[in-house]
Amino acid sequence: MKRNDNSYKKSGVNISLANKLVQHISKISKKSDKKAKVNNNKEVIGGFGSLFDISNLKIKDPVIVSCTDGVGTKIELANKFKRFDTIGIDLVAMCINDLIVQRAKPLFFLDYIAIGKLNLNKTKKILKGIFKGCELSDCKLIGGETAEMPGIYSKDKFDLAGFSVGIVSKKRILDKKNVKKGDIILAIPSNGIHSNGFSLVRSILKKNKIPAKLKKNILKPTKIYSREILKLTDKNLIHAAAHITGGGLIENLLRSVPENLTLNIDLSKIKILEIFKWLKTKKLSDQEMMRTFNCGVGFCLIVPKKNISKIKKFFSNNYLPYEIGYISKNKKKVKLSQSLRW
Repeated sequence: MKRNDNSYKKSGVNISLANKLVQHISKISKKSDKKAKVNNNKEVIGGFGSLFDISNLKIKDPVIVSCTDGVGTKIELANKFKRFDTIGIDLVAMCINDLIVQRAKPLFFLDYIAIGKLNLNKTKKILKGIFKGCELSDCKLIGGETAEMPGIYSKDKFDLAGFSVGIVSKKRILDKKNVKKGDIILAIPSNGIHSNGFSLVRSILKKNKIPAKLKKNILKPTKIYSREILKLTDKNLIHAAAHITGGGLIENLLRSVPENLTLNIDLSKIKILEIFKWLKTKKLSDQEMMRTFNCGVGFCLIVPKKNISKIKKFFSNNYLPYEIGYISKNKKKVKLSQSLRW
């Protein structure tokens, strides 16, 4: 019989290596279950479908909340700086921070990794970050997919996507209809750029040398706010929330305010981080900065004024909420006052 020299491996897909990765994930998953405060399922990663037991969740009229997201071109900088152990935290954060806006308790997470050529060491580091993100979110990584795609991605390129599911009682869903005239808008600080605006960041870095003290923070993983926010919602201290991502502060806050009410924002009160002050010097307008980046505000709360002092007790000094505006009733949807202080 004539020998056939063609094989799946020679075409660029290594099934044996992928199986080793699945074994690694299963092993790490069992260890992470012991650390995280999650429902401990007996099912093993690698099945056709991922199972999660909700029989012990005592929630009346439960509603499932789901979110999916990626980390954009921050991946390109992870490749450039050979730093892969934090990008997975970003992936989880982008999904979980959306989930908690509606008061949902995170239950589980699934990931999708598409890569040109499977590199076991690199992929393990990416997964280390995903497991860490799940631990910080008190949820469980129950499955996912790693797709080796030669011809679609070059050897060193990869992309990430995540999918999260949470649960909330129907009567306790955080909804913008709860927002009232006179409510206060609180800003919760970000810890850096998070995972939005990196196409612009990369464009600037091609032409400008970033100061060393800022460079080390460029890949700092996105802050996960779930523990603080869910404590607040458990005590009914907030009316609405907003995760500040693509579109910036104003566009995301508008998603959490009813049509008949107005956002009043004092721009001078925003505490701008140093990385954004540096980016601003690269010929970017205030409008471009505000629409592209979080500028130092990672999450916002809309709350009754009487609850502010109670709310602050749930945060560390680095993430202490502060007042940037209020809700009024006006024909305009947004009223901005003062200017950003660069």
